[in-house]
Amino acid sequence: QLQLVESGGGLVQPGGSLRLSCVASGFTLGYYAIGWFRQVPGEEREGVSCIRTSSWGGNTNYADSVKGRFIISRDNAKNTVYLDMNSLKPEDTAVYYCAALQGNGNCSPSGPKSGAVISSWGQGTQVIVSS
Repeated sequence: QLQLVESGGGLVQPGGSLRLSCVASGFTLGYYAIGWFRQVPGEEREGVSCIRTSSWGGNTNYADSVKGRFIISRDNAKNTVYLDMNSLKPEDTAVYYCAALQGNGNCSPSGPKSGAVISSWGQGTQVIVSS
């Protein structure tokens, strides 16, 4: 079973930055497109950003709500995907999850498709943006 572990969340003031990390456990992360999702209690999980495999050019895609502020990247040697979040807003407050996707095509121009997740959902990492 594919498992990933998220870390790096915390409390940050509006306008601040955080770096989230997503580490693969027991499999080679570089073989998969990876997506970041977020969820607020009582709401549906939202696709935030995704990155395709290096064989597909490592293309990155973002939801409109984070475009220009978040940057996704991968370090295959460390089996890790990162999400650099800048100019954070209170509405970015959520639990953030990463997941492996079924095929690079499910890292769509509007972000990752939650229906295409093939890894187990982890605990996530809490991000709180507040003054």
